[in-house]
Amino acid sequence: MAQFIPKQYKKDPITFRIEFEKLEKIDRLAATYDMSRSAFINQCIDFALENMPKGPKRD
Repeated sequence: MAQFIPKQYKKDPITFRIEFEKLEKIDRLAATYDMSRSAFINQCIDFALENMPKGPKRD
């Protein structure tokens, strides 16, 4: 049987500016999924990073 080993996750507090309307939308969506704003934003960032094209975009 696997052993449970609790780990602390490394998260750094940051500050960034965001449009008020965008923040309202984020808060509504986070509430829809019963998540904190921070958890929702982190998952959005994870999704974006995992689904970005590899390498720089060239025209």
